[in-house]
Amino acid sequence: MTTAAVRATNPDDTAGGHRGRLLSGMGSALVEKGYGAVTIADIARHARVSKRTFYEHFADKQECFLAVYAAASDRLLRVVGEAARPEMDWRDQVRTAVHAYLSALQSDPALTRAMLLELPSAGPEALRLRRRGQQDFAALLLERVEQGARQLSPAMATAVIGGLNELVLEAVEDGRADRLTDLSGEATDFVRAALMA
Repeated sequence: MTTAAVRATNPDDTAGGHRGRLLSGMGSALVEKGYGAVTIADIARHARVSKRTFYEHFADKQECFLAVYAAASDRLLRVVGEAARPEMDWRDQVRTAVHAYLSALQSDPALTRAMLLELPSAGPEALRLRRRGQQDFAALLLERVEQGARQLSPAMATAVIGGLNELVLEAVEDGRADRLTDLSGEATDFVRAALMA
């Protein structure tokens, strides 16, 4: 995320629901104010919990932001992995995976925009988390292309994922986070070309 700025988690997915509500609250606060201006009080207000409850789950807003990003990235990886089923031809896997990725990001354009553009503000740990997400997507790409396309090195898989993410970032910066699936054709062609080169 890769950037993965889909809904981080269902509020009921965690024990008592507080952590999930806090993750959703961070997402709402981020969209409302941007990372630099978000306060613990903002997150708690959106989550409808006390600041004390916030501190039972997170040390600070950065830790909460990183949890939102990690959960979103993990969910996005699952969505893409499920869409690109191993029994499909590799070309169909690429098309399906790219469309699933863009659709998931587009499903919450305000949060996608906020997560992608605010990530550098959250410090070096956030950038390391983004790199880990990209490595996870590169590993999925390597696993799936083994069956049909040319052999791909881990470095090349990372470059392909990085290129795809740059296409998304450019669209988001241009105010097109609500139209990311418009990139499906070009993004699919890019990934297929890299795999066939």
